Amino acid sequence: QARLVESGGGLVQPGGSLTLSCAVSELPFRVITINWYRRQAPGKESELIAWISRMSIKSNITDSVKGRFTISRDDGKSTVYLRMNNLQPEDTGVYYCNTNWDTEYWGQGTQVTVSS
Repeated sequence: QARLVESGGGLVQPGGSLTLSCAVSELPFRVITINWYRRQAPGKESELIAWISRMSIKSNITDSVKGRFTISRDDGKSTVYLRMNNLQPEDTGVYYCNTNWDTEYWGQGTQVTVSS
């Protein structure tokens, strides 16, 4: 069964850094695009903040986090990373990875809390 599993979230002070991982199994990782979404509060719509295509041919970071977040992938590990630097309280939320193949797949999410 296809799975996406996020990890790497936690509590960090403003200005700190985290690297989130999205480990993918039972999907043709090398040819799929992986997206990172963020939901900043329960009931609030999730925001697409980054995506990376197969073989890292294309990627994008949304303007609100551009310059602070980077996305990368390791095809050998079937894992996509979201490196987040200079984190701010407004970056607090649940981060999800997602992909579309035969259907849409979501991970369970990882909580990021930025607070002093």
